[in-house]
Amino acid sequence: MQRREFITLVGGAAVAWPLSARAQQATKMPRIGVLTPGRPDNSDATLRTVNAFIARLRELGYTEGQNIAIERKFGEGDADRLHRLATELVERQVDAIVALSTPAARAAKQATTTIPIVAIGMADPVEDDLVASLARPGGNVTGTTFLGPELVAKRLQLLREIVPGLSHVAVLWHPRAYGDRTMAGMVKEIEGAAQSLGTKLQFVPAAGLDDLAGAFSAMTRERADAFIVFPSPMLFGIYPRIVSLAASNRLPGMYAAREGVDLGGLVSYGVNLPDLSRGTAIYLEKILKGAKPTELPVQQPTTFELVINLKTARQLGLTVSREFLLIADDVIE
Repeated sequence: MQRREFITLVGGAAVAWPLSARAQQATKMPRIGVLTPGRPDNSDATLRTVNAFIARLRELGYTEGQNIAIERKFGEGDADRLHRLATELVERQVDAIVALSTPAARAAKQATTTIPIVAIGMADPVEDDLVASLARPGGNVTGTTFLGPELVAKRLQLLREIVPGLSHVAVLWHPRAYGDRTMAGMVKEIEGAAQSLGTKLQFVPAAGLDDLAGAFSAMTRERADAFIVFPSPMLFGIYPRIVSLAASNRLPGMYAAREGVDLGGLVSYGVNLPDLSRGTAIYLEKILKGAKPTELPVQQPTTFELVINLKTARQLGLTVSREFLLIADDVIE
């Protein structure tokens, strides 16, 4: 080989190597963290919402292990654990964090102000200080809201149409499910509705699974006609136990999501959470392609579903009117 040829080959290699390196860097597999307050088993209704998000990502062209890496973190109902897991994801320098629910989004935001956070199903992101406004989030958080306080009054009105002579309603709630202003908004909404309907309210707190038996004992002791489950990631995760206790105490229940009715609860009104989760996946795709959270307005749902379980109604001795069945989006026989 002549000297000139040798220099040409070396020079060509020197040029080609950086180009190759840049190409590899440009196609680097993105890593996202999925942070949820629930548990990694099918007894927790939150897992269905997480799986819907992953399924939608596949439809958008992201296959786990091929062109995207996903690290799932489960808080298992422990707020402190949720914060530790958020910090772990930040330390691992993931490209984005997908946070299911307000508590997960708040934990992630406290852990980082730079990594994009896509939140699924926030209650009131403005009142909970997650975004500056729905139209202009203004930070590193965006995603979807399920309209937490806004639907509380409607649930009481619908429950009154099913349970004749409804005069005493127990409100099963987790007082620290969201921020103080959001929880105060929910309380104000249902108290206003109860006053207009002439219904007495009994607020029954539950901070965890171990509180549920005592909560239902308090409801029956005070002779509640029915109960409403306030929105709460913790309560949502233990819907199976709530439904079981409602059945054994013969108490009609209104749930914030259809998962309660699918399990055997009486009725629900709210957003379809798996559908909301699928819609949120589009925001992650936009961020992975270069969009900033501050450029993506928080999405609000425009459709809500009313689901009734007729089998449960019959077991409780309730007759559901034809008019109610006509407005129901799904009737479980």
